[in-house]
Amino acid sequence: MDLRQLRYFLTVAEEGQVTGAAKLLNMEQPPLSRQLKLMEQELGVQLFDRSGNRLKLTQAGALLRVRAETLLRQFHETVQEVKELDAGVQGVLSIGTAVSCISLLPDKIRRFGEQYPRVSFKIQEGDHFLLGELLEQRQIELVVTRLPFEAASGAERYAELKLPSDPFVALLPQDWGPPAPANNGDTAAISLKELARHPFLTLKTDHTFLMHEQVMNEFRQSSLAPHVLCECSSVAVILSFVAAGIGATVLPKSVTSSFPLAGIRLLDIADAQFESQAGLVWLADRYLSTSARRFIDSFQP
Repeated sequence: MDLRQLRYFLTVAEEGQVTGAAKLLNMEQPPLSRQLKLMEQELGVQLFDRSGNRLKLTQAGALLRVRAETLLRQFHETVQEVKELDAGVQGVLSIGTAVSCISLLPDKIRRFGEQYPRVSFKIQEGDHFLLGELLEQRQIELVVTRLPFEAASGAERYAELKLPSDPFVALLPQDWGPPAPANNGDTAAISLKELARHPFLTLKTDHTFLMHEQVMNEFRQSSLAPHVLCECSSVAVILSFVAAGIGATVLPKSVTSSFPLAGIRLLDIADAQFESQAGLVWLADRYLSTSARRFIDSFQP
């Protein structure tokens, strides 16, 4: 049994029929059927249940499918790694990012491009659920996001590099009342109690609750319960609502550097010191390109 036969087997398993798989493989149906029979004879098991209109994997076939996908992936990654030994750092580096972490990328990408001019970037934005899927599908290699990473796969699947912590700040419409006294005489601040009196906007998606829960827990610990007027999946939407006078919000301070703040007041939180933890995340058991490894190195202290 060889890699070519494993590709045939996986294509048939995906299509559920030999005819469709043969078309995808650009070959005739009889030779493909013979290859499947040869595999079953060599293994001494039946890989497909042929009793219905569509081919279904037997228990042995299902196991082989998992192993075959792993073997072919490892083979492909080995070929890529060998090629990269002589090619150096080049190619396309695909990165996923949470919208709240976009501000962490521009300076790193600019500096990386100066050092490795043959590397280009592909950036995709999404919540943890989507970014986890993109990692599994190998459409991206790295994720820049808030920790912990709340993707569908277990935490043991991921490796991570923690980045410097990021303090939360309050953002209010410019024409709302004066802030509480400054913490240190330099920066305007507002108390949680005062903040809880205002309609509240929160960053939350169907799949990601981490930041929302962290902020709400700070209010609960002070026996406060702000009225959540709106849950948003987009930082840009939240900030546009704040600027329009709809409500207030709390976000990591680094987020504010990536968006215009016209009509918005940025205030420290006087009676609470809580921070957001950002980090780089990647699949622990998968091959990383040289450019991905070098990009991770660029975030090291």
